[in-house]
Amino acid sequence: MPLSQSMLRHSADKALSPMLTFVFALACGLVAANLYYGQPLAGLISVDLGFSPQATGLIVTLCQLGYCLGLILLVPLGDLVENRRLIVTLLALAAVALFGAALSHTPDLFLLACLGIGLASSAAQVLVPFAASMAPDAYRGRVVGNVMSGLLTGIMLARPLASVIAESTSWHVVYTASGIGMIGLLVMLRLSLPHRKPHGQISYGALLRSMARMAATNRILQRRALYQAGMFGAFSVFWTTSPLLLSGPHFGLSQNGIALFALAGASGAIASPIAGRLADKGLTRAVSISAMVLGMLAFLLGRVSIDTSPTMGLAGLTMAAIILDFGVQANLVSGQRIIYSMTPEHRSRLNGIYMATFFLGGALGSALGGWAYATGGWERTSWLGFVFPAASLLLLLTEKAKR
Repeated sequence: MPLSQSMLRHSADKALSPMLTFVFALACGLVAANLYYGQPLAGLISVDLGFSPQATGLIVTLCQLGYCLGLILLVPLGDLVENRRLIVTLLALAAVALFGAALSHTPDLFLLACLGIGLASSAAQVLVPFAASMAPDAYRGRVVGNVMSGLLTGIMLARPLASVIAESTSWHVVYTASGIGMIGLLVMLRLSLPHRKPHGQISYGALLRSMARMAATNRILQRRALYQAGMFGAFSVFWTTSPLLLSGPHFGLSQNGIALFALAGASGAIASPIAGRLADKGLTRAVSISAMVLGMLAFLLGRVSIDTSPTMGLAGLTMAAIILDFGVQANLVSGQRIIYSMTPEHRSRLNGIYMATFFLGGALGSALGGWAYATGGWERTSWLGFVFPAASLLLLLTEKAKR
């Protein structure tokens, strides 16, 4: 290896130490969790603030809408603005929005705060390409996998943590504690993250126009985003409806019991580093196919579990949750490994398009999942969930035929 390449790799390894990788993972998890506190607390918040039954769903919807806007309008700034400053600014905005939610006394103010929480929480998707840019090419998949495992763990722990805190204190404490956490995280990242100034210097309008061109012309990006949209749609179907099933007459779990179930499902986050290492070996296609098959198997297992005893059924559903989360995370990391290997100067824009697309798939899964459970119970929901990864797999197989 030439001396210059050796020095470059040494400096990259030194810059992205295991401790700094952990900091990235922790930060992603804490920021992403902000999006999901409202799911188990929606009922409590709606009663306390006087939401109408029709408006209660906006608590989660506006967080998701804000996040999508952040992915499209703010995450691409990672290719234009110094990254550490952008992240710190977004965390400060997140803290303000979280404190605003905690202090809200009317539905309008709380919903405005939810929009701000979602918008500022897009900081998580500035952190991921930042970490990828610091990693050597040979280890980029491993680094992305480790960071994304932190993000998924934050998502999965947010719901049970919010439930436990709200049951023992109040929902206001959840948002207050998270706001304080964002301030602490802001200080930690300000001290630990290196300075990273993107090379390209274009206007913000040109940045968005280039992003639109990428979305319209980059076939690999389009396919990878659609693959993950199907997987994340399945993820949303499962986690939107399984609490309804578990609290129903067959299982009769309490809020804390559902929280423990969600906690068990979080173990699927171990897929990220495994998938990252396999992707570094050029096995992204095999990882994706395996992930989609696991997603399909998870819903088949979930469908069978409801026909057994509550104890066996709960064990089966828990295993289905772990398998599904494993598959979703594995496919996500394999897709990111490919996308981050394209053009370094476009990583934030590519990541924004990728994440926004599959997040919309998740929103579709949530909406259809609620409809399926209301009209056909768990059986219809299970078959709906099966369709999402099956569609992704069929689309992936057409890629082989074209090649």
